This record gives sequence, structure tokens and C-alpha cells, in this order.
Amino acid sequence: MSGAEPNPGRPVPVDLQSLVNTHQQPFVVIDAGYRILAVNAAYENKFCVHADQVIGKHCYEVSHNNDNPCHKAGEDCPHVSLYEHRRPTICIHQHYDPAMRAHQVRVSAYPLSGTDGSLLMGELIEEIAAPDTRRHMPRRMVGRSQPFLACVDQLKVTASTEAPVLIQGETGTGKELAAKYIHLHSPRREQPFLTVDCAVLTETLFEAEVFGHARGACTGSVGERVGLYEQANGGTLFLDEVGELPLAQQARLLRVLETGQFRRVGGRGMRSADVRIICATNRHLWDGVKAGRFREDLYYRIACLAVRMPPLRERMDDIDVLVPSLLEGIGHTMKQHYTLTPEAMRRLLKYMYPGNVRELRNILFVAATTSPVPEISAEVIDAVLNQHMAERQPLDDDWSGASAAASAAAEAVTLQEVEGRHIMELLRRYDNSRRQVAAVLGISERTLYRKLKRLRAG
Repeated sequence: MSGAEPNPGRPVPVDLQSLVNTHQQPFVVIDAGYRILAVNAAYENKFCVHADQVIGKHCYEVSHNNDNPCHKAGEDCPHVSLYEHRRPTICIHQHYDPAMRAHQVRVSAYPLSGTDGSLLMGELIEEIAAPDTRRHMPRRMVGRSQPFLACVDQLKVTASTEAPVLIQGETGTGKELAAKYIHLHSPRREQPFLTVDCAVLTETLFEAEVFGHARGACTGSVGERVGLYEQANGGTLFLDEVGELPLAQQARLLRVLETGQFRRVGGRGMRSADVRIICATNRHLWDGVKAGRFREDLYYRIACLAVRMPPLRERMDDIDVLVPSLLEGIGHTMKQHYTLTPEAMRRLLKYMYPGNVRELRNILFVAATTSPVPEISAEVIDAVLNQHMAERQPLDDDWSGASAAASAAAEAVTLQEVEGRHIMELLRRYDNSRRQVAAVLGISERTLYRKLKRLRAG
């Protein structure tokens, strides 16, 4: 029975514990109120918990560290499918263990019947990716507004195809998260998802990084290098800021998209890989086509399916679900639990966020860092927002800031000082791993490098 696909049919009465014990894979029984009724030993071993620690708690609280069911955050929810339609379902989820390690899992949900005849849900949980050992909360798409949910629906449609996708949106709207969402909901979900930052690579570096190089092809290269395109075989390659690619590299990319074949730098033989391409840009690419900066044939090739990420000002109803999620991630890295007073939340709802979700996160980060207590007050939020409006510019990847309140009534420190202290603390905590620190901060390694360069110059 372990690993079996759901088999539609009428639920039959079962004894819960005897049922879960028949599975070698983790198995959970959940009622209509999202409460966990039983787990088996495989579940206890996999997620490092004892049954007594989870039975009686909500599934979204235990597995996702959420205060609300997954579907209210725009995620797939097997509970909704099973209880509303009374049919089995399969979906991909991230489950977290008590150490906050993320497990990428495949959930198969079955209809069951309790001894009293009530409908129950049995979940068979199969891990498809090793736990995330970075010890921070992975970012995820969160929202419940109509523009957000419409965008998620569009992402689901694109995930079911193999066509290239172009994700368009302002800075800070979550384009990389959207690309990961497409990948995790596609048939390629168990294969690699790799990212290329087109804005940071020179023409030579782009070729070597993406397509690899032969032995001796580059200065200092003593061996062969497998490029990201080849590493992503069977999976997805995400090209961020594709509008920054030089024309010569656009031609190379077009050739690969059309043939699936490429040649390593300095290599002779042609190679091939099965890769789905997802591109993102915060520019209007068609303007680049008209100006001669972007190839028209490449534009049509990568924009088979286009998804627009709504700016935060169009989904203000999501603020009250975004804030707890962002504070949870900030608090996890700073080993503190942060909340907002009701008046502080009302202040946030009045701001329009030209820097989108990234700006909201930066505001919360500065507020959490400068607040004298874990419950962030309206005065602290006012101080940060007033500074933003005084500067007359959004906070995005390149923000350096000027100053923010050290507390509701204390001295001011510059945002750059606050940010610098936090970055140095994270570097110490993660053994100088820039990749992990960039992930924690929600920025690219390129942006982190620029910030470190400014810090050292100062």
C-alpha cells in the first residue's frame, strides 16, 4: 500500500492507528477541521517528532508553520480538494520539521471514513528532495487578494505546459518565487531548478557559466566545467533580468532554445540537454525590441506564455497576510518572535510600496531591528515610513537608506548601519557563505556583493 496512487472509491470504516501503521512511508490522518488525528512511526522518524507533539494540532500549523490553511495563502491544498469534492488528490508541498528544515514532499490524499462514519483525510507523504539545511525560513508566495489568486491560477496553467515562460513585473514583486512556483508544480518538479542572473554576467562569463567550458579554454581553468544549462537537464533554468543580455548572447540563447544543442566554450562537440526555460524582466522587452536592444525572434521564443506579477499597490488586501509571514522569516534569522500592534498594521495599510513586497520586507526588517520590544509599535513604523517618504525613492535591491528610529523615542541610526550589522552577523552565523546569507535576506548574490563592497568602502 505504501507509495500507491490514490484509488477513487467509497471510504470504508477503519481503525485509525492500525491504518497508519500499515504504511512504511509517513502517513497522517486529518479531520475536517484540519486537526491531526493519527501519525505513524515513519512520520515520527522522518520529521523528528513524537505523535503526542502533533496529534490534536492543525496540519498547517505543524507542517507549514502557518496560522491559516494553505489555500488561504494561494497554495495547493489537498484538504480542500478532498473535503469539497470527496475525491483523492496529489500535490507538491514543503513540510517543515521542528528544526525548520524544509522537506520537498509529494502528498497523496485519500478519503477515509472514521468509526463514526465521518469523512477523514489520509495523507501519504513521500519526500522528493533532501531537507534544506540552511536553517532559515524559505520564502514563498503568500496572498489571498483577487489579483494574487488570479496570478497564481495563471502560474498553475503555465506549470502544466512545457512552453517557455516570460515573467514580467516591477522590482520586488517576486518574479523568482513565481518561477520556482511554476517549477514545483510542473512535471519537472523532482529535477533541478537553477538560476542565472543575466545582469551580473559579462559576455564571456555568461557563456562559461551557462554552457560550461572545455579544459584550458579559460585563463586558470585546469579542468572541464559543466555549465548550468547542462546541470539543469530534465529541470528548469531561470534567466533573471533576461533583458540585460548582450545581443551576441541573445543569439546564442536563441540557438539553444531552437535546437536544444550547445557547445562548451573551447569545446568541439555539440551537446544537448532537456531544459525548460523561464525568463524574467522588470523592463518592457518590446520597447527593447523596437530600440534594437533585444532580438525580436528571441522575444517571441521566450514569451510563448507571459505572466504579469501584480505590484503590491494592486493587492493591498494581502498586507495582513504578508506581514506575519515576513516577520516570521525575519524573526527566525534574528532568533526573536516579532508582532505588530493593531495601529502599526493600520499604518502599513496606508502606504503604497513603490518597492513592492521587497520594500515591505525591508520596512519590517528595519522596524524589527530598531524596535525596543518584540511588539513593534505604530511610532516605530511611522519613523521608518517617514524616512522613506522623505527620501522620495523606493527601497529595492540597491537601497542604501539614510536613517531610521533606533526606537520609538531614541536616537537615529542609518539604515545602512543597521543593514551592515545584520549582514555581518549573518555572515558569521553562516560561515561566510554569501549564497546562504543572500537567501536569508531575500536578495541576489550580486546585490549582496554590492552591499558588502559599500560596507568595506565605508
